[in-house]
Amino acid sequence: MSRLIDEITDDIIEISEEVSTEYEITSILKKHPTDTVIFTNIKDSNMNIISGICNTRDKIAKSINTSVDKITENIIKATENPTKITNIKNFDEVYSNNMDVDLSKIPILKHYPKDKGKYITAGVVIAKDPENGQTNASIHRMLVNSNDELGIRIVPRQLYTYYKKAEELNKPLEIAIAIGLNPSTLLASTTSIPITENELEVANTFKEGNLTLVKCETVDIEVPECEILLEGKILPNERKIEGPFVDLTDTYDKIREEPIIKLTRMHYKDNPYYHAILPAGNEHKLLQGLPQEPRIYNSVKNTLPTVQNVVLTEGGCCWLHAVVSIKKQTEGDAKNVLMAALSAHPSLKHCVIVDEDINIFDAVDVEYAIATRVKGDDDIIIIPKARGSSLDPVAQIDGTTTKIGVDATKSFHNIEDYERVSNTLEN
Repeated sequence: MSRLIDEITDDIIEISEEVSTEYEITSILKKHPTDTVIFTNIKDSNMNIISGICNTRDKIAKSINTSVDKITENIIKATENPTKITNIKNFDEVYSNNMDVDLSKIPILKHYPKDKGKYITAGVVIAKDPENGQTNASIHRMLVNSNDELGIRIVPRQLYTYYKKAEELNKPLEIAIAIGLNPSTLLASTTSIPITENELEVANTFKEGNLTLVKCETVDIEVPECEILLEGKILPNERKIEGPFVDLTDTYDKIREEPIIKLTRMHYKDNPYYHAILPAGNEHKLLQGLPQEPRIYNSVKNTLPTVQNVVLTEGGCCWLHAVVSIKKQTEGDAKNVLMAALSAHPSLKHCVIVDEDINIFDAVDVEYAIATRVKGDDDIIIIPKARGSSLDPVAQIDGTTTKIGVDATKSFHNIEDYERVSNTLEN
């Protein structure tokens, strides 16, 4: 049995009928938005597929041994207390299948008819800074160009910085791609930490110091133990068309020219599980958006120390909409928090501030706050022509949009009028 499967504590739905990697698996996954699903009979492949290991907040909370309302707190603790990694193995101690690269052996999905091609969606790219050797781990979508070549979408963050440094030296950037990681390591790879820190050490904190790394064969990189391991290099000064691809908002992202990965080696476990994240599904939204919640929380805390919690809502694609819970101290606190939150996550478009008696994970409760505690001309802030998200379909060609902040907190002027009778009843 796969070690990845052993670490999944939730019930698993197994699909044993033969399925195609082209559209059919996507169609099935869309019917199971919060389930963990495995496919054990893939047409033209001897590998299995798993999806949905991080598609609910409850699963993510369990993976780091906490509760849903404490996820942000635990991520902050782990990012502030990374743990050095001492468990390191050689590749041949972990993988019995070590060979030349042939991506056709991996059941990579083509999700939708207008997609440019087949995309790896749960691949964590590990690379080192060409100048100082600092390690970075991050998830990137990767388009299959051929059996040993991928196109990779890179935005200006750590990996992009490493790539540009290597390109200036006219050298390829060595990388490894880990597919089929345990949920807590996958979560760590998405956290927002300084470029001087290592996401794998955050994962090791989540794993209580028990994370195992594997030395690669053809590149000087160590990667977390995973189901499928690819080694290669991002080539300097070479790009190809990448996209269309369905992104967070369930709309197609723009077509661009992106860098190319030339793969050099391939390793996988016996009976491996290829992890496929459904584009625009809950797993995609949560892994991309949830790790931004600590960033918003920390920024808001500098403005108001009594902030309680932050959530980027699934209805807002875990990217465009946030709800912030505060323990209000003075009139005007919510307005200051709104400005801090919108600044902390530049892609944030709409933000609602609520009191601590509102459950921010319950959309009905949040709507109740908006319905009973908002006076439009006093409590809604509109900010036109602000820099927004490139994923927002209504954003202008220059990237600007209109941002809205909603103060849905109780006014101290008539505080007694907001008493919720149901909250006063004994259980």
